[in-house]
Amino acid sequence: MVYERLDEGIRLFVRVTPKANKDQIEGQGQDDQGRAHLKVKVRAIPDKGLANQAVEKLLSKQLGVSKTQITLTQGSTARVKTFFISMASSDQDVLITTLDRLCSGETL
Repeated sequence: MVYERLDEGIRLFVRVTPKANKDQIEGQGQDDQGRAHLKVKVRAIPDKGLANQAVEKLLSKQLGVSKTQITLTQGSTARVKTFFISMASSDQDVLITTLDRLCSGETL
């Protein structure tokens, strides 16, 4: 599962590829230990947080949430990162549906 549902929001695991041809979410992937993540490519370079900011912007657009709701909580210099999307548990169902669609490789 690329996300973990919490009372106060969603914890999202993302593998970022910087310096790509375009900004896009490519579906679900797994690392060598079998941990799932959302595969994200961004055009930004991994310098001074530019790639992280590009991921936040892309996630905001694709998930339909405000950028202020998305926080990078782990892995600022790593390829695999953890983002937290703050929202009430009663509002999470639509986001979960969107994440499941993105995991299956569907473009929104």
